[in-house]
Amino acid sequence: MLDETKNSFLAYLTAQNKAPATIVAYGKDIEQLIVTLKRLGRTSFAETTREDLETFLSELREKNFTPKTISRKVNSIKTFYKFLQSEGKVKENPASDLTHPKYEMKEPRILSKMEYRALRDVSRADIRTYAIIELFLQTGLRISEVADLTFDNLTNGELVFGERTIPLNQAAQDALNQYLAIRPKKENSKHIFITKTGNPLLVRNIRTAVDRALKQAGIDDAKVNDLRVTFIAHQLASGAPLEYISKLVGHKRISTTERYLNLVKEKPKKGAKLTEL
Repeated sequence: MLDETKNSFLAYLTAQNKAPATIVAYGKDIEQLIVTLKRLGRTSFAETTREDLETFLSELREKNFTPKTISRKVNSIKTFYKFLQSEGKVKENPASDLTHPKYEMKEPRILSKMEYRALRDVSRADIRTYAIIELFLQTGLRISEVADLTFDNLTNGELVFGERTIPLNQAAQDALNQYLAIRPKKENSKHIFITKTGNPLLVRNIRTAVDRALKQAGIDDAKVNDLRVTFIAHQLASGAPLEYISKLVGHKRISTTERYLNLVKEKPKKGAKLTEL
């Protein structure tokens, strides 16, 4: 019953056109919750209480999950129980008053020209990692989008995600073509970035590869997502229109993109187009 309800929730998210990575994340969070509920003897979500949910969050803290990760799981639980309530599967919402743990939001890290050039240089020996890094720097893709990238998304020098189209500049195309020339020939694999055996490269694989390159380049306190941040900040500084960049990187609200303007030290130019990093 618990698993069936979870599957109904995921089907609902799919019908709402939520991003595949978002659906996967929700699914994993609810699966973790179900493990705890089963251990507590619950057979349906209608039986769950606020105390059950607090027990789950307490177990996460004991397992040393970060406050930021726990906060994300709280969001998942709240969204899930709102769905259950709207479907009439629970009369009262035990998650309505769950609180988020406090954590400090670190300011995004923007790589300087010297840093991202150094990162590019140290990754050239690994053509696959080099192509991945170039995509981050030249398109601002999310790590989940790079992992999920298939040949269906690649059309005439552009990456297409539904109504969102991202142009590939010369640097990105050259790096991608170099990788595709040595990519293992696996006819059954539609994913662009794969392992030697043809399996899709996972998010954790990509993060490990980029983290290694950052370390080799001597770039401190930077993570994979900072490459996306670097793309956004440098494009805004070069004068690319705010609305265009917001749509390009898939921000749902333009206010999200506007926050990056505060990180741009140089006064943005006017009327400029996308620039190659």
